[in-house]
Parts: sequence; structure tokens; C-alpha cells
Amino acid sequence: MRQFAVEADGGSRGNPGPAGYGAVVVDAATGETLTETAAFLGTATNNTAEYRGLIAGLRAARDLDPEARVEVRMDSKLVVEQMAGRWRIKHPGLQELAAEAAGILAPDQVTYVWIPRAENQHADRLANEAMDAGARGERWNPAVSTADLPATPPPAAAPPDLSTPTTFVLLRHGETALTPEKRFSGSGGSDPALSEAGRRQAARTAEALAARGTVEAVVSSPLLRCRQTAEAVAGRLGLPVTVDEGLRETAFGAWEGLTFGEVRERWPEELNAWLASPDAAPAGGESFGEVAARVAETRDRLRAAHAGRTVLLVSHVTPVKTLVRLALGAPWQALFRMELSAASLSEIACYADGNASVRLLNDTGHLR
Repeated sequence: MRQFAVEADGGSRGNPGPAGYGAVVVDAATGETLTETAAFLGTATNNTAEYRGLIAGLRAARDLDPEARVEVRMDSKLVVEQMAGRWRIKHPGLQELAAEAAGILAPDQVTYVWIPRAENQHADRLANEAMDAGARGERWNPAVSTADLPATPPPAAAPPDLSTPTTFVLLRHGETALTPEKRFSGSGGSDPALSEAGRRQAARTAEALAARGTVEAVVSSPLLRCRQTAEAVAGRLGLPVTVDEGLRETAFGAWEGLTFGEVRERWPEELNAWLASPDAAPAGGESFGEVAARVAETRDRLRAAHAGRTVLLVSHVTPVKTLVRLALGAPWQALFRMELSAASLSEIACYADGNASVRLLNDTGHLR
């Protein structure tokens, strides 16, 4: 039985914005490229484009040999985990795309593996060629594609990436009225502003970061408490604030505004499930798995956009803890093992080869 590797990718220049996908089918034994496919999608999201790349790659593999075993390799953690059945698919549009992908080959023929973006360059270049062609009002043409990469497999033990990493300084927003009460305050709640204490914390953080003098860009969650914190720091540094949806806090659904004890009293079974599984979510909210996929994609996108620079990310408890957890390669339960104070600073270094290191966690010395 033949064995193929399908490498697929998709992208959107705007999310949603002009989008395209690319996929390549490789002979798993020899590394030979067997076929390529790519297309411009018009306006779509990153997730939609990635699923379209998966579908195109699976169809191309089926056309070559409908009996072959296929290992799908993608740098989209979301698609890999959802198609492997480990994460729930809540978005109706993605549910339809996942069902379409699952129906192309028999389930026992296909396995899914996550790979770093650096190992998915062939499909990524195809996707970008398709988007470039679409911008010119043309269709992607395989005859002029330059996306093919050498078929030689990477060495078993590649040397570490010693180039300058992208440094993310992670700042949790200052206090709001809900912070001292330890209430769930996510993306779907009242969107509180900073309290007077929170504004003082933001001002002290701004002074501390100005003294460091290393921050070159400021990116913030869209929620008000983060934007106010980011604006205080960016104003002191003389930098603009870029808002990124990927940095928003978890949506806690029906639990918004409640304390842990109140949730325990009203939804004991649902809370136990949430504490026991990254796939469980509050009613109307997000799971830790969904947040991790969103945060990982945001990290990779910002790392590419700010390669070698130091960037301040102003975010919330769950996204910051998730970035630290991913840098450590720790299991999802590590989220419950970290303390993260209001206006605290953490720091991670992210390398182009996917490696990362944690340099700082929950520093509040600047607030004393």
C-alpha cells in the first residue's frame, strides 16, 4: 500500500481578507513531490483557508491512489486537533468543512500531525502564490510555480536556531473593579475599564518599560482594560498600539461576572468538566483548547511579522499563561499551576525553528 504525506496550508491577508491555500502530496518513502495544488479563495478567514488547503490536499492524494495511507502535516494546531477528534468544532462553517474533509478518504487511511511552520514552507509558498495571483486578477498556474522545495529530508538532529529570537514581553492588564473579587471576566462580559488602582499600575509599568528601553512595538487585546493599559505604556514609549483579536481573553459564557464559588454552586458538573478537560467549555463560552489554538496562531503570526524584535503583548490571564505553557511544552493543566498578578510582566523568546524559552514569569517588582 502506498503512503503519502499531504502538506497543506492556507492564509488570509486580513482575517478575513484576500485568502488562498496550497497543498502538496509527497511520496512518504522517497520525499518526492507527486503533485501540487493551490487556489485563490476571495475573501475568507485563515481557518477557512487552512481547511480548504486540507480538502484540496486530500482530494489530490485520493486522485493519485484512493487506497493510499495518508499522513496530513499542517502547522495549524486548530485543524490538526479538530480533525484528529481531540478538540470540538463549534463554528458551523468549520463543521461543514471538517465533514467534507473527513469524507474524502476512509478514516483509518488518514492520520494528522502538527508540524512547525518552518517545516511547512512548500505549502505556505503555494498559498502565497495563489494569493498573489488573485491580487493580480489571475488564477494560480502550476507551470510558473516556484514553491517546490528540495526533497531531501531534514537531518535527524538539526542544530538549534541561534538567530535573534522574537521576544514577547507579556503584560497582564491592570486591575478592574472585578479583579480583587476574582470574578470571571472574559470576552463576553461587561468589558470593564481599569479601576483607579489599575490606572496606577499601568503608569508604573509604563515607567518601568521606558527605563528598560527595549520594547519596539505594542500589541493589545481589543478589550478595554487591555487597551487602556497598552495606551498608557505606548504613550510613555512614543509608540502606537496595534489591536489584535487573537489576544482577547477566554469567553466564559454564562459564567461571566461570577465568582468561582458561584459557578460551583450553579454549575457543579460543568465546572468539574471544565477543570478536567481542555475540550470542555462553559455554556456559550470557549474551551481551553480553542483558546490555545487561537493564541498559538496569533503567536506565530506576530513572530513572523516582528522577527528579531521585542514586542509588548498586553493581554489577559489565560492567553499569557497559554503562551508560557506553550513555550515550556507543558500540558494544559499547567494553566492551573501559574500565578499571574494584575499588571505583572512575563517574557518569552520565540525562535524561527519553533523553539522557545521562558525568561520571566509574573514579575511585579515595578509595582512596589
